[in-house]
Amino acid sequence: MLKVHGDYRSGNCYKVKLMLHLLGREYQWQAVDILKGETQTEAFLAKNPNGKIPVLELEDGTCLWESNAILNFLADGSEFIPSEPRLRTQMLQWQFFEQYSHEPYVAVARFIQLYLGLPEERRAEYENCHKGGRKAFKVMEQQLQRTPYLVGERYTIADIALYAYTHVAHEGGFDLSGYPAIMTWLDRVASHPRHVGMFD
Repeated sequence: MLKVHGDYRSGNCYKVKLMLHLLGREYQWQAVDILKGETQTEAFLAKNPNGKIPVLELEDGTCLWESNAILNFLADGSEFIPSEPRLRTQMLQWQFFEQYSHEPYVAVARFIQLYLGLPEERRAEYENCHKGGRKAFKVMEQQLQRTPYLVGERYTIADIALYAYTHVAHEGGFDLSGYPAIMTWLDRVASHPRHVGMFD
């Protein structure tokens, strides 16, 4: 059986959990506490030498890491990856956007507030994250005003990648009320019959 090494509160880990549920795949969850240094143990580093979660451990013991790479592996051949090259490239475009223009701001602001309790010494970084996060949300809003999902008419792993931290952005101090298309999209993603919540 597949095994996911992760933290339920992590958006990156939630991507993998949501993908597995959408596909109807069985898996085991192995909890990892990053604040206790559990990603830096010798045993964990043998699974991911980069010392980060999530890690997907396959039945043969092979380990895959980087959440968006795991999404591509799991969804290969499914309805969640477009077969048409242009649409598939747009899907990848949004995944790269998530890693470089969204996650470094939205997820980090959430980590500083939710995990660390917003310490004063990280206040300037937190405020900078808000600037970057608002810019990312503006880009998403523009697209979602035009199409129901990030890649046109279909729910893809691009939506999973960006839903993960966007739907808990308020835990990082973001107010999404000024982005009505994003709010509608969040409801649309959550309405999928096989949807699972972060803590479900």
